[in-house]
Amino acid sequence: MGFLDTSLPAAIHAATGVPRLWTAATRAGLSASQAAEVLVVSQAALKTAAVQGKGVPGRTNAMRHFMWQAVLTARFGREAAAAIAAAQETGSPNRKDSTVDAHNNAVGQAHGEAHAAELASGSASAAVASLVPVALEKWEADELIWVKPH
Repeated sequence: MGFLDTSLPAAIHAATGVPRLWTAATRAGLSASQAAEVLVVSQAALKTAAVQGKGVPGRTNAMRHFMWQAVLTARFGREAAAAIAAAQETGSPNRKDSTVDAHNNAVGQAHGEAHAAELASGSASAAVASLVPVALEKWEADELIWVKPH
């Protein structure tokens, strides 16, 4: 397998993320302003996880999916969050990673349902930031997983 055989599908998947999330949000019944908030929550989770999860393989990705889905579930309901998560994985070239993401998404969805009142208000960044200690705790307790054991 050459470089393009392995890198091109991953690059295409990454490059189509925003339109894929927007489409999934609107198909889930969210308004244009709510779909825009989905993108803001996604960016906040990505940025926060990159800073707070670095240094340990797999932790950044696990935290990102957990925090992202917890906030989306709290703000838009589990059905919309799950539809958006499924759309994010559509076309992913890595099935094992998608399986792990689905697990971490489900943990986030359950947390978002249980803590909807506190995660549904305020800015997306503040909601995501409030989940950092929870995500780290869940990572250490092996509730959030990675492709390889940690």
